[in-house]
Amino acid sequence: MDLSQTIETLLERKQYNSIRDILVTVNPADIAVIFEDQPADKLMRLFRLLPKDIAADVFVEMDTDLQQELINGFSDKELSEILNEMYDDDAADLVEEMPANVVSRILKQADPEMRRTINELLKYPEDSAGSIMTTEFIDLRPHMTAAEAISLIRKNGVDKETIETCYVIEKRRLLGTVTLREIVLAQEDTMVSELMDENFVTVETRQDVEEVADMFAKYDLLSIPVVDSDMRLVGVVTVDDAIDVIREEATEDIEKMAAITPSDKPYPRLSVFELYKNRIPWLMLLMISATFTQLIIRGFESALDRVVYLTAYIPMLMDTGGNSGSQASVTIIRSLSLGEIEFKDIFKVIFKEFRVAVLCGATLAALSFGKLMLIDGLPAHYSLAISLTVAGTLLITVILAKFFGCTLPILVKKIGLDPAVMASPMITTIVDALSLLVYFLIASNVVMPIADKLQQAIAFVG
Repeated sequence: MDLSQTIETLLERKQYNSIRDILVTVNPADIAVIFEDQPADKLMRLFRLLPKDIAADVFVEMDTDLQQELINGFSDKELSEILNEMYDDDAADLVEEMPANVVSRILKQADPEMRRTINELLKYPEDSAGSIMTTEFIDLRPHMTAAEAISLIRKNGVDKETIETCYVIEKRRLLGTVTLREIVLAQEDTMVSELMDENFVTVETRQDVEEVADMFAKYDLLSIPVVDSDMRLVGVVTVDDAIDVIREEATEDIEKMAAITPSDKPYPRLSVFELYKNRIPWLMLLMISATFTQLIIRGFESALDRVVYLTAYIPMLMDTGGNSGSQASVTIIRSLSLGEIEFKDIFKVIFKEFRVAVLCGATLAALSFGKLMLIDGLPAHYSLAISLTVAGTLLITVILAKFFGCTLPILVKKIGLDPAVMASPMITTIVDALSLLVYFLIASNVVMPIADKLQQAIAFVG
């Protein structure tokens, strides 16, 4: 029996003390997962069994729908107690996600200081460093001794979101950073100014959260100070918030690359209609764009009627082109998101992908030529012509696919759009049309002349 089933069994037996004893030993994130599948009446009973500090941590880990469900069931006193245990940035995130009537109630139950901080945080643009920072950190003065710093941390640290790194300020200006480890290991009379590191990394309040998250990975930090234009410390972004940003951005990119409108809700919480609404616009757009493929095929119907063998290789050519373009686009989109390449590198990227395309295309062309000549059993008078047509089309298609796959994401990024929209579905649609156009143009100039000459020869002999 897993933990969730154990909790349900104990709840049915009304063994509340046993449930409480178990839950206090479980990580808040795991408790939130257990609570997700509970009906509203059981959810409220279980939540009220938690100690206040743990309850706040569990509440933060829940998705928005469950949070709103709980808030609707809370008394004003319970809501106030939860808010008092929450960090200011988590409270601001909560307010940002809730409908207006719930927000009004939250702000009414928050104490004046938290209300002021929430309003300050909500002034920053969405997806900026200011919108995800916390104002609950330890700030020290350069003239303090290590002993005085430890005393201050002991006194104020319990209410701070992070104490691992402390920030040395004077007249609100950030002078340096010092770790708790350095303070604890220093002699008691050592000045903070002697311990602090003046070579520190900062971000500005309006800096994009993706850039901030990348800095955590680049510099291996646990927190990054957020400053204004005058280097005044206004907040701190912690690594847990950076991880949330990385996960959200990765999820959004994956959804866009799969031609799905991104959603903030987890899949189990999405209704059938919401899934439909997220997917159908892209499917309609891609269907309409695929009409170019239809027009190309209709334009070369006469060639298909005369040499029906050409039809059999259309799916293989389109799939190969789409796959080749997807390989290039996904690689480039990933490099763009990591900051490994920029627009100025476009010609280097094109040259590299061109060489890769020639190698891949030549290999596939050689394999397909051998297969068509030796295995497919084509008529002798068409065998060489069709084999050359398919092989040549494969080579050109792969080169074109990798060209568009590597250039379009870079160009889209340059004009300020998300390069993920130029991933697999869009690239595939473009390359499908191009591969067919190349195929029929080559066929018209290789296979059809041979077919005409053969027909003339047969007529002459007859």
